[in-house]
Amino acid sequence: MSTEAPSRRARGHRRRSRAFLSAFAAVLGVLVLVGAAGAAIGIVQGPRVTKVQVDPGGAVAASGSRVILETTQALSEVDAAQVTVDPATPFTVDTSGRSVGVRFTLPLRDDTDYTVTIADASGRGAGPASTLTTTFRTPALQPYLLQRGGDEGDTIFRTGLGGDAVPVFTHSHIEDYRATATHLVVSVRTDDDRPAILVTGPDGEDPRDLELPGDGFVSNLQSADRGETIGFTFSDADLGAGGGREAALFTTSVATGAADTPPQEVDLGGDVRVAEWRFVPDTDSILVLTFDGRLLLSGADGANAAPLGTALSIDGIARGSSEAVVERLEGMRVVDLTDGGEQPLVEPTPPIGSLGAVTPMPGEGAGTIRTYAELSDDGAFVSTVVARVTDDGTATVLLDASASDSVLQTCVSASGRYAAVLVAPSAASNPYDRYLLPLPTRLQTHVVEIDTGTEVSVLDGFGLSWCQVPPA
Repeated sequence: MSTEAPSRRARGHRRRSRAFLSAFAAVLGVLVLVGAAGAAIGIVQGPRVTKVQVDPGGAVAASGSRVILETTQALSEVDAAQVTVDPATPFTVDTSGRSVGVRFTLPLRDDTDYTVTIADASGRGAGPASTLTTTFRTPALQPYLLQRGGDEGDTIFRTGLGGDAVPVFTHSHIEDYRATATHLVVSVRTDDDRPAILVTGPDGEDPRDLELPGDGFVSNLQSADRGETIGFTFSDADLGAGGGREAALFTTSVATGAADTPPQEVDLGGDVRVAEWRFVPDTDSILVLTFDGRLLLSGADGANAAPLGTALSIDGIARGSSEAVVERLEGMRVVDLTDGGEQPLVEPTPPIGSLGAVTPMPGEGAGTIRTYAELSDDGAFVSTVVARVTDDGTATVLLDASASDSVLQTCVSASGRYAAVLVAPSAASNPYDRYLLPLPTRLQTHVVEIDTGTEVSVLDGFGLSWCQVPPA
């Protein structure tokens, strides 16, 4: 048998193997060179943005949203001084590996282009610094609004500021409602005149009953700025000389999966009847004013309640700050909830009139929205003036309601861009309804851009969802 053919085949196989290995080595070498060249170019150019994560809708709705920039290199620590946000808004910065995150400590303005720029961003290794930038646009606001007395009952609408309202939930008797991050929470009276709190999806879908402490009356419904925690005061239907719960404060979660958790009564000790209360923004704390005038700061369960003296009313707590405006016997005071320090409310220059309600603006040192009764020289009532007053006393009039109209409430949007002023027109001929929270039958919500004083819209109804408490 001849071995020549197998030998030729073996030699051919070896030649093909050497050719393949040579070609593979050449390709590998090219890839290594390309990779090295790319790395060298990356080092020469400095870090570059490869991916951006941001939720513009979430950034408008609540504080704490972030924009995250992922880059081509592991980054040296980025200082807040290197970061610019335009339009300006407070923020914090954190760096992790190839990513840098900018966290907004207040909700962003709606329908606005935002640019985040990071100057002198450098990799951990050698190479020059570079500028990282991204731009995104926030959506227009779509708040909720309540109208009572429609042909089909009371209706909660989702509305644009231009008034293009869409009904999302209707019931025969809606006392009040609040919107959380993912739910509507609606306080109603049933057909047999019993209390109920219904929890629905954001479009009014899949309503479910929230467990209540019993048969009675629900009032002062509120929701925390973040998360799914709500609270309300409750009084027993059979309250009388024999006793019972009166204006007891309860808190609970409406998060999906928490339906079987009953509301928890907030035990503050002493006289537990609650006259007014507020969630402290961005915390799980509450500020409470009891019937006997005690002002207390506590956890959501009432534990470790810290006394803050006595007060007559709680006007509000500024989102993104620790400052509460309260009325004491000596007048309006601004109380720092972190240390209990306080100072008088700044007076406007020149004076406007007799002070009514005060609504703090979001953020530290942003000022307040106030209502004043403007009086003539002989003391006659002329009009109700709604004005922004900055911390240096500068006052800008936002709305001047005629003497025939009644201003019931002012609220500030979460970003501080808009004020909502609830007005009962022609108050003398505008009768109140028969609800437990009685209100005039005709109500208008005036939306004013605070910076410009421009009235954006007039909406029929009340309870714009950025209002933190029901109208008085």
